[in-house]
Amino acid sequence: MRELLRRCTDDEVRQVTEQLGREPRGIVSVAAYNRCGEVLVVVASPRIPEPFPTTYYLTHPEVVKAVSRLEANGYMRHLNELLDKTSELYDEQLVVEYARAHRSYIEDRNRLSALLGLEPLKQHDDISAGGMPNRVKCLHALVGHSLAKGYAANPVGDLALEKLQAQDFEGLLNVLQVDFTEVEN
Repeated sequence: MRELLRRCTDDEVRQVTEQLGREPRGIVSVAAYNRCGEVLVVVASPRIPEPFPTTYYLTHPEVVKAVSRLEANGYMRHLNELLDKTSELYDEQLVVEYARAHRSYIEDRNRLSALLGLEPLKQHDDISAGGMPNRVKCLHALVGHSLAKGYAANPVGDLALEKLQAQDFEGLLNVLQVDFTEVEN
């Protein structure tokens, strides 16, 4: 986490501003780039100044668009079925790994708070991002977590990235230029 405190360069801030179409608030550092040096994910302060529980924020517009398409096409329903004990698709191992990702996300956010000299988000003690650990609410947050921390950090984010790879939305693999099965955690 300490390396994630490296402040963004002016160029990185300009790039993220262009990606978002507005000036970014509360970015601490860049968590993931593609091989061309384009920012994919930033680390956001837990307070900007209001509480902001999303630590790993997906910024690259083409990736955001592709993930939005997955959401719009109902992929979250499928993922939620994998987490639902009453579903025929229930995947107990996925549930265990997703809970681990949830705990890790909160630990990262709390460590970031401490390193920034901020109080932890007490009102969000059991909330990480994206619906973890019980459901899938926002694929953008889960994909951002996977890209920032690497393969196996978030199993649902990984499944979404694998789905994006398989469908190669509008040449997205050229944008990402990452093989998610080879990224170290």
